[in-house]
Amino acid sequence: MSQFGLLGPEETENKNHRNSVQSLRIKNTMVNNSQEIANAFIDYFSTIADTIIDNIREDHEESQEDISHSSYLINNFNNAFPNIIWKYALTYEISKIVESLNSKNSCGYNEIPVKIVKLSAPFIISPLTYICNKSFLTGTFPDRLKYALIQPVHKKGNKHLITNYRPISLLMTFSKIFEKLIFKRLHKHLCSNRILAKEQYGFRNNGSAENAA
Repeated sequence: MSQFGLLGPEETENKNHRNSVQSLRIKNTMVNNSQEIANAFIDYFSTIADTIIDNIREDHEESQEDISHSSYLINNFNNAFPNIIWKYALTYEISKIVESLNSKNSCGYNEIPVKIVKLSAPFIISPLTYICNKSFLTGTFPDRLKYALIQPVHKKGNKHLITNYRPISLLMTFSKIFEKLIFKRLHKHLCSNRILAKEQYGFRNNGSAENAA
């Protein structure tokens, strides 16, 4: 769940503001209205994923061998895996996570930057620990933490062409804390039970997509 829009100086760091989109070519017309530009990015970013998926599906259908994800799992993993254990978080663990976050002025939907969270840490760690553990217990992620501010970032080429931009999501600091807690437990579960296939190189320690070549 995301909130789309162009970010102003009060919502992001100065360097992002300098890179904000002032004008954009929409349907062969140069547009300077910020709302029209934001709406154009909403339409583009909302549909680009489907377009990419359709292209991949077409390429896959043209390939000589058709192996579904389900078939791969059935052929390579015969035994059922144990359920993941969501170990409760401790205040110390969350405190270390907060300390590890980069102190940036940028912020997400709730407009609370990391600096404020760090300064407030002694007063909010206990209730934050309770909320995190409640999430683990119920298997429910807070709806409000699913929001993100979408910032269009220029890749290369003509800055007036919408296809030359990619989206980045500015998440709330509390979302990042949840993310790190969940990642630590999920990563341990996947590795200890050898669930990840050996062909999985990306987003793993001591590996990258380059190793797959």
